Amino acid sequence: MAQSHILIGAPTRLDHLSIRRVGTADLIDALKKGWQDFSAMPSHALFLCVMYPVIGILVAGLTLGYALLPWFYPLAAGFALIGPVAAIGLYELSRRREAGIEVAAADALDVLHSPSIGAIVALSLLLMLLFLIWVATAHAIYVASFGYATPSSIGQFARDVLTTQAGWNLIVIGNGVGFLFAVAALVVSVVSFPLLLDRDVGAAVALATSARAVLENPAAMALWGLIVAVLLLLGSLPMFLGLPVVLPVLGHATWHLYRKVVEPDPTPRPEYQPKPRAPRHAADFPAVLFPWAKEDR
Repeated sequence: MAQSHILIGAPTRLDHLSIRRVGTADLIDALKKGWQDFSAMPSHALFLCVMYPVIGILVAGLTLGYALLPWFYPLAAGFALIGPVAAIGLYELSRRREAGIEVAAADALDVLHSPSIGAIVALSLLLMLLFLIWVATAHAIYVASFGYATPSSIGQFARDVLTTQAGWNLIVIGNGVGFLFAVAALVVSVVSFPLLLDRDVGAAVALATSARAVLENPAAMALWGLIVAVLLLLGSLPMFLGLPVVLPVLGHATWHLYRKVVEPDPTPRPEYQPKPRAPRHAADFPAVLFPWAKEDR
């Protein structure tokens, strides 16, 4: 019974989830609203806390040797595949702000109490599997081009990739295969995670609805995928410094894109009720970021 609920959620027919047609103006408006959410609820600190240790590990790996060089691009490019998982908390913040509820950073963790948490975990695992398959595939393409030898230096690695026939084969084939993985991730996740936060529909229904959204708006969704790719690229240069802003804005914007694509639920979830909050003080930071932190006074 639990597995059935994860897949199909509460009784929902796919034809009850109407898909709207959207255009370029809708995408731009979603980005504007995403920026407004980020301006009202700055969440870049949360991404900094996660990203900079990861960057430090990568830099340390490059300092100690060059074995990680062939993995660097697949890992960086593949982050877009699991970005929707990292943005789930941002969808929740946008949902609450849209409902006019007081929002705090800790509210992002309320997704753990969602009726759809099982389905959210299931789709997250699907995207993680897609990411791992992409990394393994990209590494196999590299090995087929250059073998198992470790690059002797960053300069030599760059010359091998940019000035040899094997390197250009790697670029063309690798990016072509990566594009297919990106399309698969877009189909799986473009509206599925916001839909699961908004309604208890189950993983299968959310996945099917997301696929329908792409099929009924192919040009708009292709443009959205391009926008996401370009913004992630710009945010990654240099040294990923812009990502703590780009990622939250895209996360919030994805919620608003979902609102434009899927017709609203005529019977919305009843959780849109303000919670009483105890007074907070500067001395309580950063403990107030965690919902299990209790005040003794």
